[in-house]
Amino acid sequence: MTQILVVEDEERIASFLTKGLKAAGFGVTWAASGSEALALAVSRSPDLVILDLGLSDLDGMTVLRRMRDGGCAAPVIILTARTSVTDTVAGLEGGADDYMTKPFRFAELLARVKLRLRLPVAADAVHPVLAAGDVQLDLATRRAFVDGAEVALSGREFDLAQALMRRPGQVLTREQLLSLVWGYDHDPGSNVVDVYLSYLRKKIGAEQIETVRGLGFRWRG
Repeated sequence: MTQILVVEDEERIASFLTKGLKAAGFGVTWAASGSEALALAVSRSPDLVILDLGLSDLDGMTVLRRMRDGGCAAPVIILTARTSVTDTVAGLEGGADDYMTKPFRFAELLARVKLRLRLPVAADAVHPVLAAGDVQLDLATRRAFVDGAEVALSGREFDLAQALMRRPGQVLTREQLLSLVWGYDHDPGSNVVDVYLSYLRKKIGAEQIETVRGLGFRWRG
């Protein structure tokens, strides 16, 4: 299993990243400080590092430099609230492979992770249509079809359908769906998942999405 080291001192964001990446099939180790990250970079030899710059003990740029000096060649994606061009350039010139600013969409981060890991191209990258049962999602044009007839989905509805359809039969919790579709900064106590599932069921058919009591939801198709 591909291993990712998440270096983030804010527990809420770290939890969001860990759960989202695990749901996408990655192994995840969390370091809450720069010194812990440096030790784990040696002991765990991660395949990729997601690095926050604003750490409590060491500046992220210092951590990055020491990782590189210590022989860690894993791709590094910087994740930070710093938005200036100077910071971006410094990060990339300092040895990072990519740079994302907070707040961010998990779907975009996941795409960048896959790009940096040079994962095999999925079939839907060649012919970008995701199909399950009588529902099809055209990932290139973001159009949805049920039994060949186009159905108008909002952006969130499309992303929610895609998150479920990519994992047929797998139960996804509300928290996982929040992470995959809405991002880490959304209120975990909100009922937004249930609201959008209701919208989606009305448009594509209630039988497509099963509620697993006490656990979450899964695509039945």
